[in-house]
Amino acid sequence: MRNLDITTLRSFLAVADAGGVTRAAGFLNLTQSAVSMQLKRLEETLGLALLDRSGRGVSLTPAGEQLLKYARKMVELNDEIYARLTLQDWEGEIVLGVPHDVVYPVIPRVMKRMQRDFPRVRLQLLSSYTAELKDLFARGAVDVILTTEAEPGENGETLLDVPLRWYGALGGTAWKARPLRIAFSRRCGFRPVAIAMMEHEGLEWELAVDSESDRTIEVSVSADLAVTPVLEGHAPAHFELIPGGVLPDLGMQKICLYASGARPQIVEPLLESLRSEFCALRRRSDMAAE
Repeated sequence: MRNLDITTLRSFLAVADAGGVTRAAGFLNLTQSAVSMQLKRLEETLGLALLDRSGRGVSLTPAGEQLLKYARKMVELNDEIYARLTLQDWEGEIVLGVPHDVVYPVIPRVMKRMQRDFPRVRLQLLSSYTAELKDLFARGAVDVILTTEAEPGENGETLLDVPLRWYGALGGTAWKARPLRIAFSRRCGFRPVAIAMMEHEGLEWELAVDSESDRTIEVSVSADLAVTPVLEGHAPAHFELIPGGVLPDLGMQKICLYASGARPQIVEPLLESLRSEFCALRRRSDMAAE
């Protein structure tokens, strides 16, 4: 296997851009003979003449013109890799806050990509409720947060609009009972939304489970003891969507993004990855709806 050397490609680019070996040597802080030797080595590796030396200056041969665009890409990619892996601008810790119910499926993919592309950046995940995350963000305790809310707050960016739906146990019948038995987390932002809609529809209901623990809610619903509101597409595998029209419509919620401007360079790749993943999720949802 024959490999191209980045150093020789860099010298080739310098000569092509400068129009001569002497000027290129000055840019590279090398002697003219050193640059000439590198070019000769490159030509021998490829078995092609890359420079036309017949005139007063130096010009590229057709093979040299063809190599030029590839050489530029390879050198730029080399420099980008080196910068991201070694420069302190791409080193540090980012704290990402995400509500429990939107961790999957996006966040594991984002964290894996960040680890692969920026191994010197430590991405710490904090999972909590939207109200608490917004409070932590306001105090500067987290760098980036996702939220689930009806409308984004100041400086919030909507990533995805998601229907809020009723879910129960697989094959369950709890949704048929009256009063309707509901399982709510005490700090869940969907709780007041669901209560308001049930009261508006005049639906008789009772609080079957009132807990701080999402796991308690999950177990109770999967045991067919109650129903609960969940964002569509983000319910546990052992939950089942309750048929539409049976219970009050809960409307739409937005998954929103908030980012601190304190360290834009280190945070920006994370924001780009989050936007990309939620955009892909939106496309998949639109295709499924069609």
